[in-house]
Amino acid sequence: MNDEGHAVRDVVIVGHGPAGHRLVEALRERDPDRVLRVTVVGEETRPAYDRVALTSYLTEDADLACAPHDADVTLVTGDPVVALDRAARTVRTAAGRAIGYDALVLATGSAPFVPPVAGHDLPGVFAYRTLDDLDALRAHCTNLTMSRPGANGVVIGGGLLGLEAARALQGLGVRTHVVEIAPWLMPRQLDEGGGAMLRRHIEALGMTVHAGTPMAGLEAGEDGAVARVALADGGAVEAGVVVFSAGIRPRDELARAAGLPVGERGGVAVDAGCRTADPDVYAVGECACVDGQVHGLVAPCFSMAEVVADALLARAAGRASGARFEGADASTKLKLMGVDVASFGDPFAGARDGHLDVTYTDPVAGVYKRLVVSDDARTLVGGVLVGDAAAYPTLRALLGAELPGSPEQTLFGGTEAASGGDLPDATVICSCNNVCAGTIRTAVRDEGLTDLAAVKNCTRAGSTCGSCVPLVKNLLDAELTAAGVQVSRALCEHFEHSRAELFDIVRVRGITTFTRLIEEHGRGRGCDICKPVVASILASLGNGHILAGEQAALQDTNDHFLANIQKNGTYSVVPRIPGGEITPERLIVIGEVARDFGLYTKITGGQRIDLFGARVEQLPDIWRRLVEAGFESGHAYGKSLRTVKSCVGSTWCRYGVQDSVAMAIRLELRYRGLRAPHKLKSAVSGCARECAEAQGKDFGIIATEQGWNLYLAGNGGMRPRHADLFATDLTDEDLVRYIDRFLMFYIRTADRLQRTASWLENLDGGLDYLREVIVEDRLGLCAELDAAMARHVAAYSDEWRDTLDDPEKLGRFVSFVNAPGTPDPSIVFEPERDQIKPVLVAGTRLEVAAR
Repeated sequence: MNDEGHAVRDVVIVGHGPAGHRLVEALRERDPDRVLRVTVVGEETRPAYDRVALTSYLTEDADLACAPHDADVTLVTGDPVVALDRAARTVRTAAGRAIGYDALVLATGSAPFVPPVAGHDLPGVFAYRTLDDLDALRAHCTNLTMSRPGANGVVIGGGLLGLEAARALQGLGVRTHVVEIAPWLMPRQLDEGGGAMLRRHIEALGMTVHAGTPMAGLEAGEDGAVARVALADGGAVEAGVVVFSAGIRPRDELARAAGLPVGERGGVAVDAGCRTADPDVYAVGECACVDGQVHGLVAPCFSMAEVVADALLARAAGRASGARFEGADASTKLKLMGVDVASFGDPFAGARDGHLDVTYTDPVAGVYKRLVVSDDARTLVGGVLVGDAAAYPTLRALLGAELPGSPEQTLFGGTEAASGGDLPDATVICSCNNVCAGTIRTAVRDEGLTDLAAVKNCTRAGSTCGSCVPLVKNLLDAELTAAGVQVSRALCEHFEHSRAELFDIVRVRGITTFTRLIEEHGRGRGCDICKPVVASILASLGNGHILAGEQAALQDTNDHFLANIQKNGTYSVVPRIPGGEITPERLIVIGEVARDFGLYTKITGGQRIDLFGARVEQLPDIWRRLVEAGFESGHAYGKSLRTVKSCVGSTWCRYGVQDSVAMAIRLELRYRGLRAPHKLKSAVSGCARECAEAQGKDFGIIATEQGWNLYLAGNGGMRPRHADLFATDLTDEDLVRYIDRFLMFYIRTADRLQRTASWLENLDGGLDYLREVIVEDRLGLCAELDAAMARHVAAYSDEWRDTLDDPEKLGRFVSFVNAPGTPDPSIVFEPERDQIKPVLVAGTRLEVAAR
């Protein structure tokens, strides 16, 4: 044996996790003549599967299996390698197999780190690493929730995998605690601000976080199984199940036993070519230690596999390989329990290297954004996004490059800037598979690719974690548009049609179920993109109660329970108060309901009273009290009309020129329950002083001496837009007619989750075209739009009342699926606040007048 190693013909890969699987794929892609004979030996009984999506195996029964290898690859599963003889160049398995090699690749991955504390081996204590671990955890939690409803589960570790484990425990019906030794969650990826915002989101889902609190040990109960977790601060958490996710340790025992060097903190020591001290032995993935560092993310593991594939094929051809592992991109984006979290570049570079921080925090919306830029504010170095990571693909692609605008423009304009068309070819788009923009562009042009699936298959971009898919799609669209090819506006992979096209298909063909629509006009079983869209379309076309039959399974979380979920896992109830007008009797009812159910009350910016803190099983009882008093659902939970705000108008105000209250009530009662692509807000001001702030609404009305001025397509939020003046001095009848047509045309033609503001901005011809359509009837649609609104008004029925009248619908309103009805009195629900204090919100008042 010399420094160059032996000639290579037989390659043995020890380990069949993601890195081992990727190495086999890379070898077969680069070796069409099958020069190399490949044998893979895996410890688990299952072939390779996607560990990135491990939790979905528990929560969604997802099939995580990786694509099978070609038939010429020899795969051994369930028989781990137990010995390595470097002199004889053979490995021996537990079953006694002896397999010879010319080149050996260790891809043994890592094992979960279980601190050697007292009780770490008690029954009821689990790791969270393999599908076998998850199967055992599921079985234990099923028994636990049946024998001890309301039992606690504790996850030791608040990193990426720890929070995934917490999500899984909660999904298995266990009240979940997370113990993290660092002061905040995800300390490797997030800064303190991002970790604090993530904690708020996690605790809003009903979990308890113990940060900055080391675990002291585990204690057994009378049955000998784990019963509590002792904390270093003297506290303890009762626990029927404990999951360790406190980090990983590289599986380097084979290398150690064979005399190969390992890193100071473990891991098979390799050079930049992923080669060990033995030139015939390589290591890739989480078991490899490159320059003293072990990498635990999928992107660097895949990069190592690519390096070794090139090296092995170069040796087989008798040439040197120039492939080198150039380091790891630690950027990551994921959705933890519904919360977008992203970290890219070096988010900790600011204080260390004299860079500048640009930070935005919105505690109400639960959004935290931070960019790290160079000292001249021109180059992006890193960043953190929590609560809203839509800009991640663009920001990730801009790392190390000069910003296209100021840092704040980049931070808030990221989603709009993510066209991809002007990104340099060298920009890394898919960090998991190290795919650059130029590779994608070349593939689209040279291979004639026309859809996202083809780009994924050809380049691997977007095929692993999926966070770069929006940017990949934008690059594809930009290339096709430049080539004069019409770009698909498909809603998602299950429907080739846009939302507007699906709306027309459902309307014209009279389709009333998602099943029929996807069978006749789609494929697969649908996803969390298309299902809520179709649910909204069906509701917009008057398809009955949203919780009736199949429709119930299509709804978003809030629609599913006809209430808004809040940060602590409880719900808020918002009764409709048209125009903000309310009688003393009804005010008293709301106060009594809030008192009797212990709810926090707040007058909203839309002139309604919001009742916070209701548990799921309390919702029907709260609705019943409100409905009996004449209230109905305010649809605060739906993509529908929220409110029509008003000032007091000519009835009371000395400046008022029209009855704004009466008009607001008329409009709110007319459009209540109208489902749309996004939420709708309106306001009516009784004079030009504009006390109702009508010009910031989707449709706003301001009184004049001669009638009403109508403003369209305004909104507040992250991108405020002033509404455009559409028509002046309208009569009551013309005003209502034009609003009817505006809303129905918007519902028919807008994209998924598109507000009226962006819809109008993207409408070809803009406001003038809209005026031609709904006033001049340029398209001949006005009669249809009028009839559609008339059907909605005639068919309206209160969703709360309808639910109360249907025992089947009421059956879903339980806090514990295995304990329906009144909760066990031993279960304690702790209030969010010990003391309720009045809150004064700018621009919100409750006016009382003698009328």
